[in-house]
Amino acid sequence: MQVVIVAAVVAGCAVLAYVNAGSRAQDAARDQVVAAATAVADSGDVVRAAQSADPSADLQPYALRVAADADVDFVTIMDPHGIRWTHPDPSLIGEHFLGHIGPALRGATFTETYTGSLGPSVRVVTPIRAGDRIVGLVSIGIKIDTISHQVRRQLSALLAVALAALTVGGLGTYVANRRLRRHTHGMAAAELSRMYDYHQATLHAVREGLVLLDADRRVALCNDAARELLGLGGDVVGRYVDGLGLPPSLTGALLAAEPRVDEVHLTAERVVVVNTSPVRGGEQRGTVVTLRDHTDLQALTGELDSVRGFAEALRSQAHESSNRLHTVVSLIELGRSAEAVDFATSELELAQALTDRVVAAVGEPVLAALLLGKAAEAHERGVELTVTDDSRMDDGVLPPALAARDLVTVLGNLIDNAVDAAIEGAARGGSRPSVTVRARAGEDELLLQVTDSGRGVDPAAALEVFRRGWTTKSEGRGLGLALVEQAARRAGGTVGLDRSSGGGARFTVRLPLRQEARA
Repeated sequence: MQVVIVAAVVAGCAVLAYVNAGSRAQDAARDQVVAAATAVADSGDVVRAAQSADPSADLQPYALRVAADADVDFVTIMDPHGIRWTHPDPSLIGEHFLGHIGPALRGATFTETYTGSLGPSVRVVTPIRAGDRIVGLVSIGIKIDTISHQVRRQLSALLAVALAALTVGGLGTYVANRRLRRHTHGMAAAELSRMYDYHQATLHAVREGLVLLDADRRVALCNDAARELLGLGGDVVGRYVDGLGLPPSLTGALLAAEPRVDEVHLTAERVVVVNTSPVRGGEQRGTVVTLRDHTDLQALTGELDSVRGFAEALRSQAHESSNRLHTVVSLIELGRSAEAVDFATSELELAQALTDRVVAAVGEPVLAALLLGKAAEAHERGVELTVTDDSRMDDGVLPPALAARDLVTVLGNLIDNAVDAAIEGAARGGSRPSVTVRARAGEDELLLQVTDSGRGVDPAAALEVFRRGWTTKSEGRGLGLALVEQAARRAGGTVGLDRSSGGGARFTVRLPLRQEARA
């Protein structure tokens, strides 16, 4: 198609050049005959011969010489009546001139294209003056055939130039097309269009987030899933990563030069798994970022941990019950029935007291199961977990917007951190490890408070504890408190941290129970 267009343009230019050359040739012929005729008419020999008795005798040889020297086809000199004194064909001398002579008789020099005795020609007619009298007329012309022959001689050069232009245009088209194919991996326009359609459909269809960053760490592409996972609004293409308002840890992962594999990060509303892979080709060209939603999985993992802990606590209790049962049987076998009854009754009262307190205080079944499981798990680890006497949360007080899953995330992570802190504090010479839980539902808000007997949190780090990766434990942890803060913020609540009267850490979570409280 490009070659056809180039050929059409060259052919059109060639035709225009040919037509223009013909027009210029006729203009040049007119200028040539006018100059020659004026010179002949002004010649003194011509004026004297025109007034002689036999003008043809002197003027015919003169006219032939002028025609040869001026490179014209004819020089005709005539009297004022149009009777020829000279002509290239001597047999026509004495006959009437074929053409117009009226303007010349009035003293004007004019040109015309006329078909005379020699055929069509471009001619001029001008008067010969002897003072104020017109004593004769001069007509000099060039045949149209002669002019056409001159134009045809230029045609070969014109065709050579057109052919050269076509060759250069075709070669340039080939080189440009070859270079374009190399950049598009051999795909033509239809293939590129089809691939673009597939590309757009794929980007909008995949549930994983996809972000492409250029070498300057600006967003080159961001699909719908990535916008939703990162909480981005508007057009983000062309914006720098550090200007998207993402959490610092996530921004650092996106800006890192080395690849990141399955890193868990928190946004304002979600938990995402981030993978980055630099795109290199001799130099770094950008980064491909994939994002997977880990929010629901993280919540389910928290619930699974709670259930698993509860099951482990039941296993532990079953083991302890087996030991106690063996003790009761042994006492009976020793004939000490009264002591066996007292031992069994005291153990049942102790276990039932904790269960009754939790069930009476917390009517929400999921949280009640969580507290019982955490209490048994803490007891197995040597930590006393108690629920305050003023705790009260009836079943059904939670609004639909406040999911029990979020409460499990909040309370489960706070209790786990409190148990670890209490054990660590006891290991460093502190008091007996203990954790106190307070859960109270008021008219407008739900209060969750977890206090431990550990060493507390450094006030300088109070604002950092909810940041992803902050931990006093081994590397690879530090996500629990960040999830607590995220879940509370998602529910429209707040998380606070201070020091208890015993010196340990006290986390306080306040969650609104009314929809207007979240507005």
